[in-house]
Amino acid sequence: MITVELKDVALLIRGGEGLFVEFKERYTSRIDEDIVAFANTKGGAILLGVRDGGTLAGERLTNDLKGRITSLARNCKPAIHVEMAQAGGVVAVEVPEGVEKPYSCGSGYFRRLNGSTQKMGHEEIRIMFRENDPFPFEERPAKGFAFDGLSRAKVLAFAREAGVNIGKTTTADFLRSLKVADETSVKNAGILFFAKDPHEHIRQAQMTLVAFKGTKKGLILDRRDVRDDLFTQFREAVVFLERHLNVRSEIRGYNRVDILEIPPAALREAVVNALVHRDYSITGTQVSVEVFDDRVEITNPGGLPKGLSQKSFGKGISIRRNELIADLFFRLDKVERVGQGIQRMKDAMADAGLKEPEFDANGFFRAVFHRSPEFSLAPGTQKGSQKSTQKGSQKILALIAERCDVTIAELAVHLRISPRAVKKHLRKLKARGLLRRVGPDRGGRWDIPPTGNRKESQEENQERLEEGSDGTARRRS
Repeated sequence: MITVELKDVALLIRGGEGLFVEFKERYTSRIDEDIVAFANTKGGAILLGVRDGGTLAGERLTNDLKGRITSLARNCKPAIHVEMAQAGGVVAVEVPEGVEKPYSCGSGYFRRLNGSTQKMGHEEIRIMFRENDPFPFEERPAKGFAFDGLSRAKVLAFAREAGVNIGKTTTADFLRSLKVADETSVKNAGILFFAKDPHEHIRQAQMTLVAFKGTKKGLILDRRDVRDDLFTQFREAVVFLERHLNVRSEIRGYNRVDILEIPPAALREAVVNALVHRDYSITGTQVSVEVFDDRVEITNPGGLPKGLSQKSFGKGISIRRNELIADLFFRLDKVERVGQGIQRMKDAMADAGLKEPEFDANGFFRAVFHRSPEFSLAPGTQKGSQKSTQKGSQKILALIAERCDVTIAELAVHLRISPRAVKKHLRKLKARGLLRRVGPDRGGRWDIPPTGNRKESQEENQERLEEGSDGTARRRS
C-alpha cells in the first residue's frame, strides 16, 4: 500500500501515471474500472483532482464522495476494500492487490498495463490468473542486499530519462514510490535496475553480445559481456547492433540520411521484449544478442508465459512475466502500445521491404531478423569500416565545434559508441593535426586548428573517390 502523505502524493504526481498510479481530473462512477484493474494487478492509487499532465485540478473528500467510492468498491465482485484520504488538494484512493482474483465491475474485467487501465478478454482472464505464481522472482528481495548497495547515480539517470524531477527525495523513498522496495528491503526488480553491481547479487543479470563471421557460430569477430543494470544492457545492445550492421546513406533534399539495414525500431523492440519477458529465476543463463552475416538473433531464457498458446501468440494478448520490470521500461518510454510488440516488429520489417521476423519459443524465446543482401559488401572489403571510422571522426569534430568543453562521456552518448572508441577517434584526430587539447584533461577545452595547410589523408581521399557524383555515400559494413 502507498502511504497517503502529502510528500508521497507529490512524488507520485511528479513520477506520472504508471503501473501503480492513475490520475483523474474529477470523480466519475467509472473509477470502478480502475479499482478493479489495480486489485487484479499489483494494487495502486487513484489520485482524484489531478489532470493527465500532472497539473492540479483539485478535489475535496466530502462524506458524500467517500460514500460513493465505498459503494462502487463494495459492488465489485468480489467486493474490494479501499482506503481514502485528503492529501493537500488531492483525494488519494488506495487499492490493495486482491487476494481473490479475478475481480470485475459492471463493465467487465480490467487490469493495469503500463500507465493505463485495459479491459481483459476471456482468454486473458483465463491465462493471467491460472497457476499464477504468488511470489514471482522480481518481487523477491535478494539475500544479503542492503540499501547502501544502490547507486544514486543510476537512480538520477533513470529519473532524468523518465522526465521526473526527484529533487532531494532519498533513493530509498524513490524506489518505494516505484514499488520496487519496501521499508526494509529492495526487490529483485529494483536491484536489476539500480544496484551498483547487479551481477554480484543476481548472477544471471547479464547479457552477451556476439558478432560472428559467417552464418554459423564459429569465428567470433566481436564479443561483449554486459553485467550491469537492465537499462545499461538495453543501451549496450542497441549500440552493438548499430555498430555491426550495415548502413546506407541517401541524399534527401539537402540532407544525407543514414539508413540501418534492419529497422532500429524493430531491434529495440526485440531487445526490450527480451529483457521484460525473460524468466529471471533460471540461473546460469543470459539474454543473447548474436549478429551473423545473414541474420540477427535475440534470445532470452523462458518461453511463452504459462497458459499462452502458440496460436494466441502475437494476437494482441499481452501477458507479462515481469510486471515491475515492464513498468520501469514503460517509464523510460521504451514500452509502447500494449500487446502490439510482435506486430510492431513485423510492420517495421515489412515497411523496410524485408522478410518477416521469425519467432521460436521452446524453453527459450528467440526472435530472428534476416539481414538485407542489398546492404552487404563483398567479403573481405575494408571500405565500410574505413567509412564508418571517417564518419565517426567527422561527427566528433562537428560536436566539438558546437561545444568546445564537451566531455568524452558526452561524445560517447551522442555517437552511441563506447568511451574507448571515442578516445581512439580523438587520438587519430590529434595525430592528423585536426584537433588539440587546451588546458588540463579536466576543465580544459578542445580546439580545432585551421586546416588550410593540412594534407588530405589517404582515408579521406579514398572516401571522396568512392562517393557518387550526387554525393551519395556507398554502403559500409
